[in-house]
Amino acid sequence: MARTGYTLPVFAVAAAKAALRHLQNPDHQPTVELDLLPEAATIPIQQVANLTPDCALGMTRSDPGDNLDLTRNTPIWARVELQSNPRDDKPQLTLQAGDGLGRSLTGEPAIYHYAKQLFDANILPFIPAGQCAIVSIILPQGKQLAERTSNAAFGIVEGLSLLGTSGISQPFSAEAHLAELRQTLKTKAAQSKHLVFCIGSNGLRVADRLHIPKKNIVQTGNWVGAMLVEAGLQGIESALVLGYQGKLIKLAGGIFNTSSHLADAKLEIISAAIVRQGGDLATAQAILQSPTADAAYQLLLAQNQAKPIFTDLAQKIRQKATQYVQKYADVELPIDTVLFDRQGQIIAGTLTNFEQTGFKQWQL
Repeated sequence: MARTGYTLPVFAVAAAKAALRHLQNPDHQPTVELDLLPEAATIPIQQVANLTPDCALGMTRSDPGDNLDLTRNTPIWARVELQSNPRDDKPQLTLQAGDGLGRSLTGEPAIYHYAKQLFDANILPFIPAGQCAIVSIILPQGKQLAERTSNAAFGIVEGLSLLGTSGISQPFSAEAHLAELRQTLKTKAAQSKHLVFCIGSNGLRVADRLHIPKKNIVQTGNWVGAMLVEAGLQGIESALVLGYQGKLIKLAGGIFNTSSHLADAKLEIISAAIVRQGGDLATAQAILQSPTADAAYQLLLAQNQAKPIFTDLAQKIRQKATQYVQKYADVELPIDTVLFDRQGQIIAGTLTNFEQTGFKQWQL
């Protein structure tokens, strides 16, 4: 039977809790207990030691279970320093990116919403009164591993991210994964009738940056069409599909499973949009010869044509997706879409007055 494991944020918090506990009680314990919101977990700790009387280092290793995960068995360290804070003039908990943990282009640690919640739940209650804790997460192999991801393309540099919406890492076959996503959708549909569908971890990252509530976020994997149909069957009143343009534009061509193993046609879909917008044949041919969808977008950006072309694609996605749900669920589901680039910057969308109002008019 396949074995479950834990996501990277869990091990970072475990190492930090072990270090903090060691500062208060230097007797080494082989495990720490964590609240994963709502699950509980017992995480093994490899080593913990004082660096100074007020600073300790905790060490553990990632275990994602029976998943194909490049972080398997990677070391995760947390340096925790306690400082005096008698006037409460400092944040009680400060999170920093040590070596190997990624940073955004603005220098912020690549520690996202769920990871921050884990730190708050498991570290804040154990910081002594009158003190504050500075936690630096270190991934000794993080820079090398990050080279095998698309983090840099999405604006995360120098390492890996603490990203995810759950502490549990579930091993799934394709069919089981879709079943799990559908079950999650049903749970979310009972909480809200207005959902945001995110394609991939980068969609989650953008949703987090836009402060979209977790209760409204549903992951689709590559099964965008199946998930939208399920949303229609569950009585959802509106849906927003949020994704990287190189994935999401497939829907404009009627491709509702975005796996590259099944269908591609991204460049052909962009070229068709150029024709619809009255563009010239030379531009369409240049797009067809582009090596990637991102290169095609950059070419259009340089020619000042990206905005109308990708707005056309966003509108086409909305049209095709609405028709798809109508066909297979026999319901009218209002669907909007937002496309972003490799840096996670929004480039087009179908929300009314989207550029001016963001998501304010959307019923979250």
